[in-house]
Amino acid sequence: MTTPRLLVSLPGHALRAALGEVPDGVEIVEWDMTGPAPVTSIDIVVQPYMGATKRLVQLDGLTTRLVQSQSIGYDGVEAVLPAGQVFANAATVHETSTAELTLALILASQRGIPDFVRAAGEGRWAPARHESLADRTVLLLGYGGVGQAIETRLLAFETNVVRVARTARTDERGPIHGFDELSELLPQADIVVVGVPLSAATAHLVDEAFLSLMPNGALLVNIARGKVADTDALLRHAASGRLRLALDVTDPEPLPAGHPLFALPNVLISPHVGGASTAMMPRMARLLRRQIDLMLAGEPPVNVVVRS
Repeated sequence: MTTPRLLVSLPGHALRAALGEVPDGVEIVEWDMTGPAPVTSIDIVVQPYMGATKRLVQLDGLTTRLVQSQSIGYDGVEAVLPAGQVFANAATVHETSTAELTLALILASQRGIPDFVRAAGEGRWAPARHESLADRTVLLLGYGGVGQAIETRLLAFETNVVRVARTARTDERGPIHGFDELSELLPQADIVVVGVPLSAATAHLVDEAFLSLMPNGALLVNIARGKVADTDALLRHAASGRLRLALDVTDPEPLPAGHPLFALPNVLISPHVGGASTAMMPRMARLLRRQIDLMLAGEPPVNVVVRS
């Protein structure tokens, strides 16, 4: 058997089908990382999508050149990634789908879609005037690839977008404010979109004090990680009717059956599906093909976020 120039492991059939033909010398094996690797050396290991961070321990003793995630977020990876590994995230794969869902959650919440659906389910015609998205001030908390994709779409709805990131700076669209300005900015926001990575610095960033700064009737949208927000504080502000929530992520996750957040009419919950659309596999395949081509050419991979 001829030794392949590049050995790539994939966690399942869907990505293999999307990848299509591969260059000569590239061999594909299937490994979902639930047990020991099928061989002792794999050039590119593609991690399963969602909830597979703990499986990274299976890389211990395995020689690799790249571990490729299918997610943008990589919280918890450094704690379990064995030494000597290079880990890349899936930037460029999920930004568009996550931005689509974010706008869907905002529009549904603003225009009262859940109320209309509930009324239709009861056979009732229930016209009502709801909040617009046009002319609202939207605070984007987190300005990476997802935040930028959301901003582009929000501007088409004639909104006033306020960008906030860890580091204050200026770009061609104007100022990007720092976290230290939140106490001044939150009271001005009709809608707050949370899209920061989860870290020690951002865990429970959205707490009682944060929520108390938001004006009555404002909408909080979380498409980041559930642990970025204090669930008890969210529940207090939503149950009182003071704030509205649209959550794609929760803490805990999945949200247990019968959790009080499910019952509140001013809370809209989607089950962590920001990147779960038909766009994912073709875009993931394009990223993987790029990594393969770079390695075959002797070039470094893209999207590297952790070296252990």
